[in-house]
Amino acid sequence: MSQKVVPTHIDTTKASIARVYDAFLNGKDNYEVDREVLRRVQSVAPEATQLAIDNRAFLIRVTRFIAMETGVTQYLDLGSGLPTAENTHQVAQRIQPDSRVVYVDNDPVVLAHGRALLEENEQTFLAGADIFDPREVLNDPIVQQQLDFSEPIALFQLGTIHHYDGERPPQSIMREYIDALPSGSYVGISHFLDPQTEEHSELARRMEDMFLHSPMGTGLFRTRDEIMGMFPGLELVDPGLVLCTDWWPDGPRIKPPTQVSYCICGAVGRKP
Repeated sequence: MSQKVVPTHIDTTKASIARVYDAFLNGKDNYEVDREVLRRVQSVAPEATQLAIDNRAFLIRVTRFIAMETGVTQYLDLGSGLPTAENTHQVAQRIQPDSRVVYVDNDPVVLAHGRALLEENEQTFLAGADIFDPREVLNDPIVQQQLDFSEPIALFQLGTIHHYDGERPPQSIMREYIDALPSGSYVGISHFLDPQTEEHSELARRMEDMFLHSPMGTGLFRTRDEIMGMFPGLELVDPGLVLCTDWWPDGPRIKPPTQVSYCICGAVGRKP
């Protein structure tokens, strides 16, 4: 597996997307500053960890769909996060053993953990780049070497772009990625949602306020229209942009969704 120098400095005074998600998933690869973000969001939404649980379950179901139904065997997973169970490569390769997965992240903890984890897997790679800079990602030597851009690719931006806080519109970031993909490619996005309903909008905005005023500093709950704008030129796979928990659930729903589940949505689009 290709190697890059892993940054040795880890700033434990700032929360990181990957480590905060790890804390939300009750993992062990996080610091006090990351757990503080979780505590603050839980102060307004005690079931806040459901955001990460729903996002993770969505990733697993989307990967299973791509592997079983589309014939696509190349994945570009933006913001790989820290290793948990059922990562993209594990789900995809169990169904299609020749699936090739390139994870992209620039978190030093992720790079250190990920490279150790992937030593044993010849079909899975990790590139160190900024997932909100499409040019940097698409020109990364590992991405260039390991993915064939003349064949369809599944690109995932799952639970990530709501943490983008730069000046460029996130819709334009996704357009640049989508423009680089060949016909027949699939794009999966999940995103914090302001459902714009009397019942759940206030909860979304309270959680957003806690994310923005925590050591994380990011976490925007965008509207359905704003998120739809991140799929330019794509044909959405049925059922379209829905709550993550409603995207092809694994069986009939016995328990009602938590209030928090109404505040994260996702979709998969195909490039014609």
